[in-house]
Amino acid sequence: MNDHHLSDGSARLDLDRARRTDIPEAVYCAGKTTEQSVAIVGRLLSAGTDAVLATRTTPEQRDALHALAEPTAAGGTSLLWCPRPDSGRSVAVVSAGTSDLAVAEECRLTLRAFGHRTELVTDVGVAGLHRLTSALAEIEPHEAIVAIAGMEGALPTVLAGLVRQPIVAVPTSVGYGSSFEGVTALLSMMSSCSPGVSVVGIDNGYGAACAVHRILGASA
Repeated sequence: MNDHHLSDGSARLDLDRARRTDIPEAVYCAGKTTEQSVAIVGRLLSAGTDAVLATRTTPEQRDALHALAEPTAAGGTSLLWCPRPDSGRSVAVVSAGTSDLAVAEECRLTLRAFGHRTELVTDVGVAGLHRLTSALAEIEPHEAIVAIAGMEGALPTVLAGLVRQPIVAVPTSVGYGSSFEGVTALLSMMSSCSPGVSVVGIDNGYGAACAVHRILGASA
């Protein structure tokens, strides 16, 4: 196994993961110190085995990581170095509201790490259904769709009744009291009456991108 420990023993890097699973190890920075985040990203960059992605970073972590090595791209709380070459595959990342953009940016940047092209389609929630139908021309040319929504989480169900592409749904913690920080949207998406919708966890833009990457790989 190609494992590498940090000197303080706080992390054991899995440099073989991309070969095994085609998904490189990402650095989830929430809960890590700035020093730990920098050490892990630095070791991954020096190994040079694949794209390097840092997610859920704080402003302090982002400043330190920028100083370590200028990222290729940044979005929301995510930073990306050394993305894979263009795969020729494309994904529509569709968000119900502007409040969902942080999750959408995490998803989009992860897809870029894999080399996939993305188009971000925003503010097409079902409260104004005409906004979604008028955006279908932007969505339909893509090979897969990530649909991101909070509140009652209806967007993926409506989309799945209109298009043929595989859809990965992401519930977000956006909404009023009865949204229960995304639980309502999660249960709604899992209970969708449109067949074939896949659902990831609340606010998990990274996981949605990984699921789409596996779908595209299986269909290649």
